[in-house]
Amino acid sequence: MNAVNSSKEEQTQGHVLIVGSLNMDLVGRAPRLPKPGETLSGTTFATIAGGKGGNQAVAAARLGAKVAMIGATGADSYGDILRAGLAAEGIDGSGVATVANVATGVAMIIVDDASQNAILIIPGANGTVTPAAISQHEALIRAADVVVCQLEVPHDTVFAALQSARRLGKVTVLNPAPVSAPLPVAWLAEADYLIPNEIEAATLSGIPVDSPQDACIAAQRLRAMGARNVLITLGSRGLVSLTGEDTVHYPGTPVKAVDTTAAGDTFAGGFAAALARGATVHDAILLGQRAAAISVTRAGAQPSIPYLHEVESQA
Repeated sequence: MNAVNSSKEEQTQGHVLIVGSLNMDLVGRAPRLPKPGETLSGTTFATIAGGKGGNQAVAAARLGAKVAMIGATGADSYGDILRAGLAAEGIDGSGVATVANVATGVAMIIVDDASQNAILIIPGANGTVTPAAISQHEALIRAADVVVCQLEVPHDTVFAALQSARRLGKVTVLNPAPVSAPLPVAWLAEADYLIPNEIEAATLSGIPVDSPQDACIAAQRLRAMGARNVLITLGSRGLVSLTGEDTVHYPGTPVKAVDTTAAGDTFAGGFAAALARGATVHDAILLGQRAAAISVTRAGAQPSIPYLHEVESQA
């Protein structure tokens, strides 16, 4: 391929920058989730690359984008594996720091026979990603079309990334997870697309979300609070979007779920990848949904994320 064709391919491909976490997932399966104080026998155990940032980076890369990442791991074996995994996906890891004397982040995950999960995150090196890293790697922001953040790195870093990206004219996506309280109003205006799930939407808006109708009300409330565009993911019930004047419900794709871990990350990464290459919001939502539907039929976080050709073959 000559240089001109290569340049055209990259332009069509679109560039996505992920600012976020890298975790090693320690995944156990059990018939059900244990009750408080209960010891429950599990069935299987696996160590799998994860972290919301890492998952979204892999999803964006597999679903058609050229991807870079800003984050951190420890100087340990888990960190070595995670960085090698990014490289294997063609992800630019020049913004991923290796931090001495701090462990790589881990997530302890239990998945039950109904494919529901409970997750405990220990941030480790993710907590060392400071606003200084955003300034240090501004070139990665300049090269991006879309910048995606979550909340598994320090919040002031996320805000700095969103501000920097908007100052540089980039499309910003905020997946507010995990979140335990409403975000400052200024945050909502910095994100072009706010993508919470139903629990996060309820926390942010103060409106319980138990149905697509509730999600429409919560989305309108978040718009009134300053959000530009809102996409509320509802698992098997699909997604509610508010990107113009009206809310739209996109029904879910019926599938036999095996593991819902990283389904939301797959959606966010696919949505960002499609936006980066110039797709409409409607088409970007559909791509993200189809990819997420495939991901829940497979076990694990990053191993479950499909490639673009798999999604296109089922369109």
